[in-house]
Amino acid sequence: MKVLVPVKRVIDYNVKVRVKADQSGVDLANVKMSMNPFDEIAVEQAIRLKEAGQVTEIVVVSIGVEKSQETLRNALAMGADRAILVKAVDNVEDDVEPLTVAKILKGIVDEEQPGLVIMGKQAIDNDMNATGQMLSALMGWSQGTFASGLELTDGSATVTREVDGGLQVIKIPTPCVLTVDLRLNEPRYASLPNIMKAKKKPLEVKEPGDYGASVEKRLTIVKVEEPPARKAGVMVGSVEELVEKLKTEAGVL
Repeated sequence: MKVLVPVKRVIDYNVKVRVKADQSGVDLANVKMSMNPFDEIAVEQAIRLKEAGQVTEIVVVSIGVEKSQETLRNALAMGADRAILVKAVDNVEDDVEPLTVAKILKGIVDEEQPGLVIMGKQAIDNDMNATGQMLSALMGWSQGTFASGLELTDGSATVTREVDGGLQVIKIPTPCVLTVDLRLNEPRYASLPNIMKAKKKPLEVKEPGDYGASVEKRLTIVKVEEPPARKAGVMVGSVEELVEKLKTEAGVL
């Protein structure tokens, strides 16, 4: 079975994000970029399935700027077999909207015919959490979102989902779209020999038009603001004082 894993190039999760002075977006100048952490988990899961003999080929795909090749090479160094870059924008500050990404991915799925699509539940730059669900709808495939556990059997996938009330276990037919959560696994580090081997693995560059998709924007960012500074905590001398403050000041009781 072939697995398709979409990955996105985002600001590294260790970098402190700064908003532009005109509040038009986030400052990306000279900022370290890396693979979206949720997508790393998706790549790792695909590799584990291949190591278990349940997957024969792992194809990673990224939709964005030319420099997304670096992200794809990292996925190849982790253990993916080949990569596809869809060069959709020239400016790193032009984000490709979820519906556009889903439409391009549908074109790739139609072309590649994978038995499974595994992707991060969301990207940490825009937190939209929509692409996987949109792809599932476009394909008419079943979906398992927020996956923290996965077992594949003939013709089906058993997915443990993280929901507000705890854990939910569902069984869905394949092919399907899975979006993964943080507790599914811990991604491996790429070794130096594998990094060198990744440079020779195939990486194909495509355009959105190759899949009949347009990158025309449908959403407008009105304003981007930093969250308000957190107020300092206070020490209380007793349980009674704590309860009183929760009632009168915090308003949570």
